[in-house]
Amino acid sequence: MGTCDLVILDQFSITKNLDQQGGEVAYSSWTVFRLSSVPDIGPNMYDSPPPAASFEHRFVTISSGLPSTLFHINTKELLGGGRFGTVHRCTEKSSGMKMAAKLIKFRNAKDKEVINNEVQVMNQLSHPNVIQLYDAYEVKNEIILIMEYVDGGELFDRIIDDSYHLTEVDAMLFIKQICEGIHYMHQMYVLHLDLKPENILCVNRTGHQVKIIDFGLARRYKPREKLRVSFGTPEFLAPEIVNFDFVSFPTDLWTLGVISYMLLSGLSPFLGDNDSQTLSNVLSVNWYFDEEAFEHVSEEAKDFISNLLIKEKSGRLSAAQCLKHPWLNNIAEKAKSNNMCLKSQILLKKYLARRLWKVRVWLNFIRLGSQILKG
Repeated sequence: MGTCDLVILDQFSITKNLDQQGGEVAYSSWTVFRLSSVPDIGPNMYDSPPPAASFEHRFVTISSGLPSTLFHINTKELLGGGRFGTVHRCTEKSSGMKMAAKLIKFRNAKDKEVINNEVQVMNQLSHPNVIQLYDAYEVKNEIILIMEYVDGGELFDRIIDDSYHLTEVDAMLFIKQICEGIHYMHQMYVLHLDLKPENILCVNRTGHQVKIIDFGLARRYKPREKLRVSFGTPEFLAPEIVNFDFVSFPTDLWTLGVISYMLLSGLSPFLGDNDSQTLSNVLSVNWYFDEEAFEHVSEEAKDFISNLLIKEKSGRLSAAQCLKHPWLNNIAEKAKSNNMCLKSQILLKKYLARRLWKVRVWLNFIRLGSQILKG
C-alpha cells in the first residue's frame, strides 16, 4: 500500500512490446460473453457516494501512549503491505468498531517527518471517497495509524473474481468514484502522487463505491512553490516525475488515465520488459489502444483516456473536467444497452498474480531482515 520505489511491481509484461517483438499475445483465444440481463436499478444508484466513515472526522496528533490499551491489533492478519509498512485488522475495545492499523517503522528523524506529513494530509481530508484517520501512536521506532476499515478489498482484486462480470458501465462507475475523490483532494490543494490500483479500495463486494487510501507520498500543493518528487512505481509515473520536473494537479490525472486503460483492457500501457524500458515508454508517451483488447470499448472511453495520457500537463483534463466528460455521464441510460463483459479480467488476473508474488518476496525480505537484526 506504500510506495514501491524499491520493490518495482512491474507485474505481467504482456504489453505492446511483447507484441512488437513477435511474442504470442495471451488473450488471442478470449471469448466475449454477454450478460443475459441487467438489473433494473434506478439512476440514483449510479451516482451515490460511499457511506461516510463510522466516526466523525478527526484532527489527529501522534500520541506516545500504548495503542494496545484501546485497540486490539491482529498482527497475524495482514490486509496489505508495501515499502513503508504493513496494514492489519484492528478493533476498538470500547466500541467494537472495526478499524485498520497501519504499522510504519522509522529509523531516523527524516522517516518520522514523512509519517507526520501523512497524518497532516489526512487531517485535511474529509470526503466519502477518501479513507479517514482515527488515531495515531508512536511506540519505540514505529508509528501506528488507526484508520477507517472497508472490507471490499482492492479494486482489481474485486473485479477479477470469477463470479464478477465486468462491463464498461462498471468501469465508468469505478472511475467516476475515483474522480470524485481526486477532485476533492485537488480542491483541498492536496496531490496524492501515488495513485495506483492497490491504493483504491472497494467499500464492499457488491457495489461500485471506492475509497482512495495511502497518503504516505501525498503533498500539499502550493502553486508558488515549485514541487519536484522522485518516487513511485514506474508504470504509473507521469513524465514530469520521470524527468524530475515540477508536479501539479495534472500529475494525478495522468495516473487516472493509466488506471482507466488497465481497467478497460487488462493491459498496462507503458509496462516494458524492465524498468528502463517502462520509463522510456513513459517519457516518449509510447502507448496505443490495443485493437483486440479494446475491441468492444466505446469511443467515449478511448477519448477519456486520450485526454489524460498527454505528455504536456496543461493538455490533460482536470478532475472537474473528467466528471463532466460524456463517458462518465448518463450512466444509468447506458446501462440499459451496454452489458457486454470486458476482456480485461483475464489479463488482470495474471497481472495481479505477478504483483502478489513480488509483494510476498518483499515481505519475506522484511521478515528476514528483522530476524537478522534481532539475532
